[in-house]
Amino acid sequence: MPQRVMLAPPENIMVRCDNLVKIYKTSDVEVMALQGLDLEVERGELMGIVGASGSGKSTLLNMLGALDKPSAGSLFVDGKDLLKFDEKDLIKYKRETVGFVWQNNARNLIPYLTAVQNVEMPLLLSGHKKRRERALELLEMVGLADRKNSLLGQLSGGEQQRVAIAIALSNNPSLLLADEPTGAVDTKTAAMVLDVFKSLNRQTGVTIIIVTHDTNLSKSIDRVVAIRDGRTSTEMLRKKAPLLSFDELAKMSEQQRAEHERLMSQSGEHEELVVLDRAGRLQIPKEYLEALGIKGGDKVRVELEDGHISVYGSDYN
Repeated sequence: MPQRVMLAPPENIMVRCDNLVKIYKTSDVEVMALQGLDLEVERGELMGIVGASGSGKSTLLNMLGALDKPSAGSLFVDGKDLLKFDEKDLIKYKRETVGFVWQNNARNLIPYLTAVQNVEMPLLLSGHKKRRERALELLEMVGLADRKNSLLGQLSGGEQQRVAIAIALSNNPSLLLADEPTGAVDTKTAAMVLDVFKSLNRQTGVTIIIVTHDTNLSKSIDRVVAIRDGRTSTEMLRKKAPLLSFDELAKMSEQQRAEHERLMSQSGEHEELVVLDRAGRLQIPKEYLEALGIKGGDKVRVELEDGHISVYGSDYN
């Protein structure tokens, strides 16, 4: 059988996962963490990934960070095929393409160093000639210039997380990955941390993927992808009202202005969409199947009716 040729995605796509599979094996059991996951992330996008424990979201993040390799499928980041990387390529990728923010600050920070010294450390290891200047610039970007000489014990949890973000940006990455970056802080601090990510995304254009279980956080992100059973199951897209000038508003009829106000009031709400993968598969919400008395593994009848697809329980179950 001829081997399938994986073509690099177009320039505007930062991440493309195609039928991604990950199987963890032990002597007794095999666990399939990813089951044919498809995902595309555009350059400059700020998106969230949500999912229950064991859904595969952290496995996906580890793949994108080159901390783990898929068992099958294809994975492109910044136009590079990660499945073709050797050890040298992986080291270069981690140093130049990707930045990582961990939930546990112990993985990001050295407690006996000041904020600016922590940010300088990766710059020192990479041989950056203007380490202090770059470190101060990064702390300014995350709003911590006035705390540059503070030890970590003198910083709040949110401030420590902002130092971690500055460190992750030290190699000027094309892709910034954040694993539960607000998991250890309160709701108010979580919102402040998210504002930092939003600001960095707007200022630098860096593509940011945030894995989170925090539903309040996910509601503030334009695009949120839900992973269930190792596959992309749904996407939540923020409804955005069109931005109009005063002249355009003045030319509107009363009915048009009322419609625009309605859209403005809905702006910020999410519309949830089921994702159809490239193999034509989708995951129907559990409550829909329960309402029809359909269980996993059952046969169903699928029909095309008046421009839509209908699913019926089968008499053969």
